[in-house]
Amino acid sequence: MIPPVILPVIPPGLPPGTPADAAPASAAEGLRFAFGTLTVLPVRVARWDRPAARAGMVCAPVVGLVVGGLAAAAGAALLLCGASALLAGIVGTAVPAVLTRGLHLDGLADVADGLGSGKPADAALRVMKQSDIGPFGVVTLVFVLLAQVAALAELYARGWAAGAAGAVAAGVAARGALALAARRGVPAARPEGLGAAVAETVPRAVAPAAAGCCAVLAAGGALPTGGTAALAAAAATVLGLCAAELLLRHCVRRFGGVTGDVFGGVAEAAASCTLVVAVLL
Repeated sequence: MIPPVILPVIPPGLPPGTPADAAPASAAEGLRFAFGTLTVLPVRVARWDRPAARAGMVCAPVVGLVVGGLAAAAGAALLLCGASALLAGIVGTAVPAVLTRGLHLDGLADVADGLGSGKPADAALRVMKQSDIGPFGVVTLVFVLLAQVAALAELYARGWAAGAAGAVAAGVAARGALALAARRGVPAARPEGLGAAVAETVPRAVAPAAAGCCAVLAAGGALPTGGTAALAAAAATVLGLCAAELLLRHCVRRFGGVTGDVFGGVAEAAASCTLVVAVLL
């Protein structure tokens, strides 16, 4: 269960008291919103309205670049200091979890419990709100984390640059999936929580641009290993986003929309698929 987030209840559309002609949020305000809600980094968020949420979700891939970059730096530093590729993979997987308080992993576990329950939407949402993690969530977490560690370890075994490129691509894909999940036409499953605060804030036309931005950022992170590796990183990121989109659509059908847990689930799905594809490519 995702811990409470200090956010007002913001249903789809502008929140009560916000004028219809509210000024669009600046890039700086969007970055503050993105870093303040998606990481533990000490960033002060001044605006909590819909324009800020929109800008924040559009800026989410930049947060992924920073998170992935920090994970890549930690893993590469260990490898260069003589540590094994396995240890580098473990640390590279742990850093994003720490920087997000484990919220995305917790959301993935709750989504697995909700989907695995086989119950109708309302009952499944209640299962997801419970504070404990059920067997479906535990099993899903174990296999997802094992897959991420194994994939990163194999990449680091090929060299510090390959491992770092994989970590960056995974971080970018995970946060890019959040921007896609927040696009218009994907409703919130319930009227409260962080999911409702950001649901349907990203214009449809911006979503493909966000996906393209993720591919470019991932390719840039892999450039030190060569042009072919950069193309492979971009392809892995796109396929990771496709995997997240499949999970998103399934969750919308089952739950009637998105929640904070669904956002976490699609982020982890994108990261995991990106890493696996990066290994195969």
